[in-house]
Amino acid sequence: MNTGLGLYFHLKKKVSNKTKLRRLFNNSVYFFVVLGPIFNLPQLFSIWINKNASGVSYLSWFGFSIISTFWFTYGLIHREKPIIITNSILIIIQLLIAFGTLRYS
Repeated sequence: MNTGLGLYFHLKKKVSNKTKLRRLFNNSVYFFVVLGPIFNLPQLFSIWINKNASGVSYLSWFGFSIISTFWFTYGLIHREKPIIITNSILIIIQLLIAFGTLRYS
């Protein structure tokens, strides 16, 4: 009888930890939604401010924008705001980098 009660509390504690981890990720996801696109900004500024795109591949950045478009569409279909926000910002930044590469290379 005592073993069953101990197992109940053990299982309840595990569920609680999973819930806390899930809540932590849900609360921190918007930080990373903003942080991800920020890492692309130095490349964007380097191209458009310095007007120099040497060593930057147009094909790569255009490809990244296609992938982001896929993820943006996936986010719309599944109504996932973090995916929609991140990839809509990334599409704009990546296309600006790709077109800047064509213009200044």
